[in-house]
Amino acid sequence: MPQFSRHTPRGRALLAAGLCVALLGASGCTRIRTHQGYQVDKLLVDSVQPGIDNRASVEGTLGRPSFASQFGEQDWYYISRSMRALAFSNPKPVEQTVLRVRFDAAGNVTAVDRMGMEQIAHVSPMGDKTPTLGRHRSLFDEIFGNIGAVGAAGMGGASGAPGSGGGPNGS
Repeated sequence: MPQFSRHTPRGRALLAAGLCVALLGASGCTRIRTHQGYQVDKLLVDSVQPGIDNRASVEGTLGRPSFASQFGEQDWYYISRSMRALAFSNPKPVEQTVLRVRFDAAGNVTAVDRMGMEQIAHVSPMGDKTPTLGRHRSLFDEIFGNIGAVGAAGMGGASGAPGSGGGPNGS
């Protein structure tokens, strides 16, 4: 069995090849951090006071909201989320802040609420089919199941059903 040493040309080549493989393998393990949405500045958020501020002052302090509620009271929402992923894996939320500014009918701030990671909904799909309520029919039931049933309800004459030919409007 041949002996390889780092002092021989063959040993140096193997050592260089091993280092290249290690570097390529380590480069695939990069961590990716992303931030989505509003950049929360604690000092600015704390400066919004219920009873003192209104819509114009909140927009001047915090900027335009991520979105405003469409129904009911006109609340403003500022959403911030930090995500982390390892190489090509699915990103996972690390930190989330939802800031809700509530207004009264006159447009004055009534409350400022903060919510965090507890508001994230975890959805687990159940395979490749969506479970539904109802009958489970085979392909042949779907194709041939209505034979003889089409038009059977309207054949009775004066049943009074719309389109059956009977009753005041059907003649």
